[in-house]
Amino acid sequence: MNVLASWFKRNFSNPQVVILVSLLIIVFAAVIFFGKPLSPFFTSIVLAYLLESVIVKLEKFKIPRILAVTLVFLLFVALLLFMIFWVLPILTTQISQLVQQLPTYLATGLEFVRKLPENYPTVISGEQAASLTTTITNELTQFGQDVLSKTVSSFFSVISIGIFIVLMPILVFFMLKDKDVILAWFNRFIPKDSKLTFSIWGEVDEQIGNYVRGKVIEIFIVGLVTYILFIIMDLQYSILLATLTGFSVLIPYIGAALVTIPIALVSFFQFGWTSDFAWLIMSYGVIQLLDGNVLVPWLFSEVNNLHPVAIIVAVLFFGAIWGFWGVFFAIPLATMVNAIINAWPNKITNLDS
Repeated sequence: MNVLASWFKRNFSNPQVVILVSLLIIVFAAVIFFGKPLSPFFTSIVLAYLLESVIVKLEKFKIPRILAVTLVFLLFVALLLFMIFWVLPILTTQISQLVQQLPTYLATGLEFVRKLPENYPTVISGEQAASLTTTITNELTQFGQDVLSKTVSSFFSVISIGIFIVLMPILVFFMLKDKDVILAWFNRFIPKDSKLTFSIWGEVDEQIGNYVRGKVIEIFIVGLVTYILFIIMDLQYSILLATLTGFSVLIPYIGAALVTIPIALVSFFQFGWTSDFAWLIMSYGVIQLLDGNVLVPWLFSEVNNLHPVAIIVAVLFFGAIWGFWGVFFAIPLATMVNAIINAWPNKITNLDS
């Protein structure tokens, strides 16, 4: 008990530590309890954070900030409109086509399962194949009922997405334009004796900035290279599957494993057990290997490396308390926690000395 009391006194007797812990509690409470309604705000912060790095580079060329903000924001809006009016309709069309094709895929898959005892009698029996067929049919029936039950609430989801799309660019613009004003307003509520908080934030700011910029570049490169592969192999639903592959890098390890399943199924139903299927899966595997062993180390060389176990725990923890957005922001949040843990003891020692 004395050891615990001594540790607590040593680490939390400093007023600056109390200020830092209080601010962390407030931020995490806001994320946990107001994460979903404030998702446009948090997303706008990430986008503004990303665009700010481009604005800073333009300012180094003596371009006035207001002009740099205007140019970057117009490019951002143009990209957003391109995504809404070109990419999104194609994705919607391919999703609709895939849903319409599902009964054919199901029939083909069930027929393949039924023939397993004939082709591989030593591996699977007729009873096992029949049981597997019944299980697959029941699971897909239940899945269809679940989807049907959620279609009523989909209208409200569309409204929420519409509000999100309208509010997010407005928030991004004012965060960029009035950055100094907003930061000055927030600083009014931070106690003056907060050297520890500002010192740690400097390190966290660099880590998160490098992560966000690197992750956007990784999404673009992986998605584009995968799309080129799918086009060369003439794979159906190429844009949809390439988009899923690109965004799968947001969830390391888990995302790549999950997105491989639809890619393998679509390619199998299209090509069957042919050389085209083998070449596509092998090429896709090479892309994943290059992403994990070449692209990621190059992009995130300046970011504190997180252990795979820490990444998975972060995804599970923040996903449980914040849903989709928790998964989306799991790595930046874990990076922030890691930077605080690494900097805390040294900063306390330096401040005391």
